[in-house]
Amino acid sequence: MIAINSKLPNVGASIFPVMTGLANEYKAVNLAQGFPDFPTSPKLISLVNDYMKKGMNQYAPPPGILPLRERIAEMTFNLTGKSYSPDKEVTITAGGTQAIYSVIEALVREGDEVIIFEPAYDCYAPNIRVHGGIPRPVELTPPDYKIDWENVKKLISHKTRMIMLNTPHNPTGTILSKKDIDELIKITKNTDILILSDEVYEHIIFDGQTHHSMAKYPVLAERSLIVSSFGKTFHTTGWRMGYLLGPDYLMAEIRKLQQYAVYTCITPIQYAIADFMASPEHYMEVKSMYQEKRDYFAGLMRNTRFDLLPVAGSYFQTAHYNKISEEGDYDFAIRITKEFGVATIPTSVFYTSNADHKVIRFCFAKTEDTLHRAVDRLMKI
Repeated sequence: MIAINSKLPNVGASIFPVMTGLANEYKAVNLAQGFPDFPTSPKLISLVNDYMKKGMNQYAPPPGILPLRERIAEMTFNLTGKSYSPDKEVTITAGGTQAIYSVIEALVREGDEVIIFEPAYDCYAPNIRVHGGIPRPVELTPPDYKIDWENVKKLISHKTRMIMLNTPHNPTGTILSKKDIDELIKITKNTDILILSDEVYEHIIFDGQTHHSMAKYPVLAERSLIVSSFGKTFHTTGWRMGYLLGPDYLMAEIRKLQQYAVYTCITPIQYAIADFMASPEHYMEVKSMYQEKRDYFAGLMRNTRFDLLPVAGSYFQTAHYNKISEEGDYDFAIRITKEFGVATIPTSVFYTSNADHKVIRFCFAKTEDTLHRAVDRLMKI
């Protein structure tokens, strides 16, 4: 074997393929990995097929086709009041994860510190480390996972390059409040700190609450890169289609590197989504559909011994299991997959410290039949 010096020596397989593989092995209901088990719109599929037949099968421009970037800019303006230039400030990406990677690759240097809020989506810290940055985690705890901004202030230094946020939040389903926004504005005022805002669940928010996008606040928008995902909005996670919004001078740096990584994204799908977005109901109705699923799942779960935590957005439900077992969450998640046939995600994997609060995450982006089958099994625990 040829010796190599691993850039991520302590990183193994992500928890998501691990739990999905276990679900497949034990024929468990998979409420672990965050993907819908219901189809996307037949109209959207037909549009993709039509553009394939029309010959739109060659390279698109590296930033993405202009009609799609125009649709995204139009939608963002209508929802937030912020005007982004389709030409210079909107870029199509191969999913939200690639967008996050590209931002960190372009803007984080050796020794730069990046504040993240944990539990955090598991690509954040490794992406920072592989580019020489230093993750500086702020731990959030159940049941409300609220940010203690005094703790954040203590981490700010001349080395702080970026603050990474996620709203609605994976895995907890919490959202940023206006108070959080006000604190963020105070902390970043008169600094060169950048913000990377992961907003891939932007259209999945419940109970009439407000999605506080960085785009809504000019003093934040001018320092923010905003990530979103068509996979989450249109139930097409396997298409790997996302986008990035940000100021032109920052976007120019990101595009320089992205053109040598993915070069461009799937052409016929870009044209199809551009047409599909011409009808705003295709993304505006997502929140009501997922709120029905959240409420349906919560209603079923009342018949189990799990204690559900509040969910304001995303398609994830967290739950305490401390009435059931003293096991660590990883062991508990593995056991109920094998013994009861329901796969979940242990939330300790989303903490650098592996903090174990006896909380697991369920994905409710499933059909009613799937949710019913899962809860029938969970009731036996």
